[in-house]
Amino acid sequence: MTEAASEWRATIRVRTSNPRVSDWLERSLSPEVAREVPRARASLRKSAPGRVDVVIEARDAGAVRAALNTYLGWIHLSLATVRRAGYATDDDPSGRG
Repeated sequence: MTEAASEWRATIRVRTSNPRVSDWLERSLSPEVAREVPRARASLRKSAPGRVDVVIEARDAGAVRAALNTYLGWIHLSLATVRRAGYATDDDPSGRG
């Protein structure tokens, strides 16, 4: 999406109680963010410890919807993997995953 300006923007903000989990999430999403997509682009921000923002910019509503669904799926899969590995996420404040 280098030619036309974005008309649609969405932000997914993920907060975790464990800053290591947010680091892992950022690393797991980085390759996907780097991919070239025809009608949308995404970027990652770590604005605070334990927080990752995925900012999606798209040319139209369909493209932003598709990108949101894709990134929400990847986030869900990443956090489910972390939980399965036994690390704490926000769903389990005990720290046992």
